[in-house]
Amino acid sequence: MYIADSTTWYLERLIRLAAGIFVLGSVLLGFLVHPGFFYFTGFVGLMLTIFALTGFCPMSIILYALGARERCSC
Repeated sequence: MYIADSTTWYLERLIRLAAGIFVLGSVLLGFLVHPGFFYFTGFVGLMLTIFALTGFCPMSIILYALGARERCSC
């Protein structure tokens, strides 16, 4: 069984946290306010897929500029 390191808030962990908050928020807004918010959920999923395949993620650029760093500089 794999359990991720939870002792520090490294960049990749912050990206997952932000994506989770965005998805949960947009799903709630989609059900409670307007179904158009589900498009944002799809956008977050698309960006996570692009990040996994290419390494490019606008959220990582923002978080890095705010001071978040990678877990390992191997």
